[in-house]
Amino acid sequence: MVAAMASAQAEHDVAGGADFGFRRVDEHEKPGLVRDLFDRVAGRYDLMNDLMSGGVHRLWKREMVAWLAPRPGMAVLDVAGGTGDIARRVLSAMEGEGRVIVCDASERMVGAGRERTWNAGLLGGIDWVVGDAEALPLPARSVDACTIGFGIRNLTRIERALEEARRVLRPGGRFLCLEFSSRPPAGAERLYEAYSFSVIPWLGAAVTGQRDAYAYLVESIRRFPPPERLAAMMEDAGFGGVRLRPLSAGIATLHSGWRI
Repeated sequence: MVAAMASAQAEHDVAGGADFGFRRVDEHEKPGLVRDLFDRVAGRYDLMNDLMSGGVHRLWKREMVAWLAPRPGMAVLDVAGGTGDIARRVLSAMEGEGRVIVCDASERMVGAGRERTWNAGLLGGIDWVVGDAEALPLPARSVDACTIGFGIRNLTRIERALEEARRVLRPGGRFLCLEFSSRPPAGAERLYEAYSFSVIPWLGAAVTGQRDAYAYLVESIRRFPPPERLAAMMEDAGFGGVRLRPLSAGIATLHSGWRI
């Protein structure tokens, strides 16, 4: 496995384009590949999240919303939030008195999220938009907060997405990003690697019939910049007061920044 990862790294270093897992593809090709992948797993996406993390992703999202501390009346944009998991939590924290906009590039993910939300009896408060995180279909300075959970690593141009998040935020608005760390937990590297590269793709095949989609998920985590680099990218995009909060021994990290 180590040899395969080293070979993939060597290919990455000499090739151009954009990362799609351990592959390098033309940057214009990646959005369609990512969209197709999520279209294929949309129906069982939330179930797989529970199985892969043992439900811990729910605690991470709860921590994210608690740190955001949304107030009634706020307008919150959740990018790459197709199943509505974070959006429902934000709306609940606002006691149903506010507006959450879910924007996701996958129409099937948006459809699955809308259906699940309506089935839960939530018929208002959440708007559903199929759109691109790198060209958000919202006016400048139109939302009070912007969140993205486990979606930023799938984007082709992270810098552009950060600039767009800042553009749509009102002055004083907040950006929160929840994402996996590319570094395995210290002291558990071998176990973490074995689980990531063997168990997760196997689960993906068993539950969704999409082994390759979940192999990509693991690979995309390894290709993602370390937390400190993402923090620097946020500052480069114009965010101030950038802070990091590691979760579960650094398996995931919360990033917070303000539109100044």
